[in-house]
Amino acid sequence: MQKVSPLRVAPRAVWWGVASIPLGFLAIYVAWPSAALLWRAMFGDALADTASTLSARTLGEVTATTLGLATAGTITALLCGLAAAWALYRLRWPGAGFVRILLSIPFALPTIVVAIAYSRLIAPDGLLSATGSLAPWIAIAAALAVFNVAVVMRVVGGAWAALDPALVNVARTLGASRFQAWWHVTMPALRPAIAGAAALVFLFCSTSFAIVLVLGGTRISTLETEIWFQVNIWLDLRAAALLAVVQIVTVVGAVLVSSHVRKRSERKVSTLTSEGTRPAQPRDTVMVALALLPALVLVLAPTVALIEGAFTGPSGWTLAYVSGLISSEIPAGLSVPIWQATLHSLEAAALATAIAVPLGLALAWSTAHSRKPATLEAVVLMPVGVSAVIVGLGLLLTLASGAWGPGWADPRWLIPAAQAVIALPLVARSVTPTLRRISPQIRASAATLGAGPWAQWKEIDWPAARRPLAASVGLAAAVSLGEFGATAFLARPDHPTLPTVVFRMLSRPGAESLGTAFAATLLLAVVTGIAIAIGEMIRGRTRSDI
Repeated sequence: MQKVSPLRVAPRAVWWGVASIPLGFLAIYVAWPSAALLWRAMFGDALADTASTLSARTLGEVTATTLGLATAGTITALLCGLAAAWALYRLRWPGAGFVRILLSIPFALPTIVVAIAYSRLIAPDGLLSATGSLAPWIAIAAALAVFNVAVVMRVVGGAWAALDPALVNVARTLGASRFQAWWHVTMPALRPAIAGAAALVFLFCSTSFAIVLVLGGTRISTLETEIWFQVNIWLDLRAAALLAVVQIVTVVGAVLVSSHVRKRSERKVSTLTSEGTRPAQPRDTVMVALALLPALVLVLAPTVALIEGAFTGPSGWTLAYVSGLISSEIPAGLSVPIWQATLHSLEAAALATAIAVPLGLALAWSTAHSRKPATLEAVVLMPVGVSAVIVGLGLLLTLASGAWGPGWADPRWLIPAAQAVIALPLVARSVTPTLRRISPQIRASAATLGAGPWAQWKEIDWPAARRPLAASVGLAAAVSLGEFGATAFLARPDHPTLPTVVFRMLSRPGAESLGTAFAATLLLAVVTGIAIAIGEMIRGRTRSDI
């Protein structure tokens, strides 16, 4: 059968019209600030005669450490997330929605808080103290996996829930065992989603900052932390720029590997989508419990430490820290009450989600209709691969400087835009696998019958995209609420967000500041849970329509 070019179904002018909007947004808020920062670092007048102090040996060791930790975190997240995806998306049972929300909350928490929670495990009296020098490495891999279990669970789970169960039933009827049907039917259909989730998780792990800094200290250094050390300790912007280039190359490599795996395993299907879930049976109880146990252990460990820190003072249990969240009293080190910072976070997250969801949908559609999807996917993942430290500092030097006018420098707009940059790849990655499973022959047939691009979108693409898009709403809001790397550069003292409040409280000595930080983080977790629950409600309403 002759292959149908996607661009014959989606005319080139329409494709460019749709793709130019998210690509323009990424150019303004990612490419330009990052390029401006690297240019100043490499060719700035003040540094023209300055030599870098970064040695080739240090660069190699830091790169190897980054790849090793990212690989360990990715494998751990995949193992836990795939099992959770089966239990929570393939099966329907009471309480599944609550567990999905519970496993998604850590993704929105400031990484520094989870890092501190895990640091208790490697303390002299911690559970990992017996592992000696391996304790920091184990704790870092576990902490990295905590944040990314939700990514694997949601990206793969959405694809798993849409698989037609009739294919597996036919294989079983023809004599295949349960494992053979899973390996030869289910896994090939899930490989594109797994490859996409793995690439996204790997990028998140390789650009983690606070986790490695807190748990590894000066003993373990990655590209992200070394960039910070070179800028803040050694004042070597040239070395930081070189590390940033290596980091970007690592990102491109991960994207190319992911695209290669996806291209080899992706199968076009003749149906738009299917209701592939089934009610859980009593015989599934043990398997569901075993599937969820690893993910729950990873998530509940820092959660218990968080709750303990919010309700424990020097003299024992206390409500003082939690009650301070709604008090009009301004804590030491802040310029506004915590409740006002909460409103700032909600306002920024709502606007960031409103930006990221439609732009992510447009980017997913453009990728599904592109002649060179690998190139476009590299652009999609650029915000994840480029360090949030680089993005935030670049925005501070460009847009936040007010060179384009005071409106561009307003944190009420600049912070949501930066948060939308981080959330956009998650939305695009959640929707793209579903759109790519639609056979081009379906769109070609619709075009032959006279359906234009809008009619094809309305009748073919939109019904398939609704469910994963609805699931991505809560995830985008959660990411926006907990984003810290870029926000730390852009938030003003009179306009803080909850993550910046937590960081400032953790930076101050004393039990009161630490307790306030944990209480604010607990509030952030609750707000995040509500945002994800709203996304789950939207997803549930779209289910019966697909």
